[in-house]
Amino acid sequence: KSKMKKSFEENNVKTAKYYEISNECELNEALEKIHGLLHFGSRPGLDRILKLLDLIGNPQDKCKFVHVAGTNGKGSVCQMISSVLTEAKYKTGLFISPFITDFRERIQINGEMIPKQKLADIVEYIYPFVEQMAENDEIITEFEFVNAIAFYYYYIEKCDIVVLETGMGGLLDCTNTIPAPLCSVITPIDLDHTAVLGDTIEKITYQKCGIIKKDSNTVIGEQTHKEIEKQIVRDCVEKHNMYHFAEDCKVKVKLSTLDGTIVKYKGKEFTLHLVGLHQISNLKTALTAIEVLNNEHYFGITPTDIEYGIAKANNPARFEVLSKEPTVILDGAHNPNGMEAFAKSVDEYTTAPRVLIMGMLKDKDITHSLNFIDGKFDTVFTLTVDNPRTISNIELAKMCEGKFNNAIPCDTPEEAIDKALALADKINGTVMICGSLYLAGEIRPILMNKFKK
Repeated sequence: KSKMKKSFEENNVKTAKYYEISNECELNEALEKIHGLLHFGSRPGLDRILKLLDLIGNPQDKCKFVHVAGTNGKGSVCQMISSVLTEAKYKTGLFISPFITDFRERIQINGEMIPKQKLADIVEYIYPFVEQMAENDEIITEFEFVNAIAFYYYYIEKCDIVVLETGMGGLLDCTNTIPAPLCSVITPIDLDHTAVLGDTIEKITYQKCGIIKKDSNTVIGEQTHKEIEKQIVRDCVEKHNMYHFAEDCKVKVKLSTLDGTIVKYKGKEFTLHLVGLHQISNLKTALTAIEVLNNEHYFGITPTDIEYGIAKANNPARFEVLSKEPTVILDGAHNPNGMEAFAKSVDEYTTAPRVLIMGMLKDKDITHSLNFIDGKFDTVFTLTVDNPRTISNIELAKMCEGKFNNAIPCDTPEEAIDKALALADKINGTVMICGSLYLAGEIRPILMNKFKK
């Protein structure tokens, strides 16, 4: 009997390993098909994605959504809303962009990434339609394909609601193929993706407001520029939307440290573990959206759901503390607005001396971004990001001259990490990383492995 039991257990282990390897192979094949569309780039416009969605039965028309656009804070707001809805026992889809370390982060339900086999199966189902369209010179891009996968997954899994983050802009973003959402959310808007969205705040705001649809509700996040707020309000009025200002949400900060921020809201105290005072603005936006779901759509989300949901909200690479001894903080700030928030958090939560690792994309406003962190770091180690749009480590180091005492190009993330940690140890300092979410995706696994978080 003991031999039979042992043999049975060994067979179970072998079977599990077989399926694990099989799933991994199918996942890799699926990812190759997805990323194989990357060279077609990002092309605004909805005709192609609408046709693909029609071919697979328009799954987006059978789901309910909270749709989130803006320049900064989208990811954090989406994570908070999703976490609260999940805590309230709603089956909640979450679509975010970009991912940090695992592609499957982009498509989640109740905080769990899409299973490998499920992703492979859905790609196998949809990809023939992509090939069919290609025969008619209708080329689907990677982001369009990913959106179709996500919508189909949320539909077949019967999600109660989906929290949907736009990719770029709003009006012509392929997430904007959904019907009127239960709530649209506009987070802070600033200059970014100007080559595609326009070279003025007004043009970019027009694009972001494209997600606002008739006879719905819109939450307006706290805006740096008041003219943006007025423009969003005008758009809401034109489209018969009730609009709700996040700045009116009564949240009181009790204590803020690198461990998180204790806040008081509607008589309850709870902890937001997303670090940074700018996250309070994001929190108010998320809570306002929750209030809309409760007051306008009768969701019945309780104060306890909010308390535990917010406490569980997590968003990697947003002033993320990866180690406390030594202190190592990773942030995806990559444009002036994001870098300004990063700089304020640097001052709020750390003291000099500080060491920085940075890499950026050349299509970002590097000059203005660097101005916000001018003089805040003793030494910066620059990297070339693994992305075709990157600025080289040498070029970036030259742009940093005069803003820091030392700007040193490094060839690999490992080299930059080793040098930064060695210097921080020598001067009893803090290591910080910023400049690009793509850089964060490269460097985070290395740091996680090093510190075994």
